[in-house]
Amino acid sequence: MARECRRVLIPPVRLREMDAQGCLALSPEHSRYLRKVLRYSPGDRFAVVDGAGHLWDAELLDHHQARLLQPLEQPFLQEALPRPALVLVAAVVKRDFELVVRMAVELGVDRLVPITCERTAVLGQLRPERWQTIAEEAAEQCERLWLPQLDPPIPLTQLLSLEPPASQRAVARFWATTRQEGLPLLSQALHNAAEGASQPLQELWLACGPEGGWSSAEEARSAEAGWTPVQLGSTILRSSTACVAGAALLSQWRAAAG
Repeated sequence: MARECRRVLIPPVRLREMDAQGCLALSPEHSRYLRKVLRYSPGDRFAVVDGAGHLWDAELLDHHQARLLQPLEQPFLQEALPRPALVLVAAVVKRDFELVVRMAVELGVDRLVPITCERTAVLGQLRPERWQTIAEEAAEQCERLWLPQLDPPIPLTQLLSLEPPASQRAVARFWATTRQEGLPLLSQALHNAAEGASQPLQELWLACGPEGGWSSAEEARSAEAGWTPVQLGSTILRSSTACVAGAALLSQWRAAAG
């Protein structure tokens, strides 16, 4: 039986360090993964992705280096950046945020924006470097050619003040909330936004709040900033569940619309 061709994510800056023969030094982490986890030996094939839409076949030369089987300028596969881009604004939670990062990547989110809110309970315990590692591992595992952008954590107030009104760009921005009568489901709001847009949407944003929910001031500020309140269903979801459910709905809608 042929061995499955597993993928390794190597960023473009490191690929440009490759020599004229296409040989590339492996990081200690990638060397350990190929040799110890996958049990690859010299001569075994795998795939290299750069997180920017490109894939090359590669051959393991020894424990410390590999060789691309196509020129750097002529990848075996290349893929345009998906549109509309899916942006998940996720309040950092005490538990499960690493799971949120992993599942957002697996579900196709293109940008993840961690935020702190009035009711965030993990100030001083944020681990963006760990989240980046998880995002990279998830992109390899689910065979994405594009590595999602992971923003540094920022306060929600800063995010709302930085984002321009949606009318200035082909953007739809949704605010997942609860305990409000008459809110549209996210799926219906996506349909309405696409139908009402004068040009194809380029970005879809969804904000999901912290364990204690949004404060009244945050709800009011989001409305002033042009976010559309939506619901994700008839039940009250955990913060992490809401992020995953919302990301799945965005991804499903994009796949159907495309």
